[in-house]
Amino acid sequence: MQKNLFTSMPFSLKEEQFEELAGGKDVSIERIVSRGHSSPEEGWYDQPQHEWVVVLQGRAVLAFEQGEDVELAPGDHLTIPSHCRHRVKWTDPQQATVWLAVHYS
Repeated sequence: MQKNLFTSMPFSLKEEQFEELAGGKDVSIERIVSRGHSSPEEGWYDQPQHEWVVVLQGRAVLAFEQGEDVELAPGDHLTIPSHCRHRVKWTDPQQATVWLAVHYS
């Protein structure tokens, strides 16, 4: 069944929207939609799997526990190794930021 990554995005979101698009034993692919969202200041993502993420629309800043900030614009992508503690520091409040994230072993 054909779907579009840019449909079903509400204008206002109380929380980031996560939607699993496909997955299997060792991989999951999800769409994330943010609009001015960030991770809690005191919390870090510490995931057991590697994550490859690309911003398809919008802008974002990821912060890493080692002190590095990475700005992402459409087309920018990076791999976050498993257990690399990170958080979403900022997403554009003026438009939806659409991410595609692939989690794998």
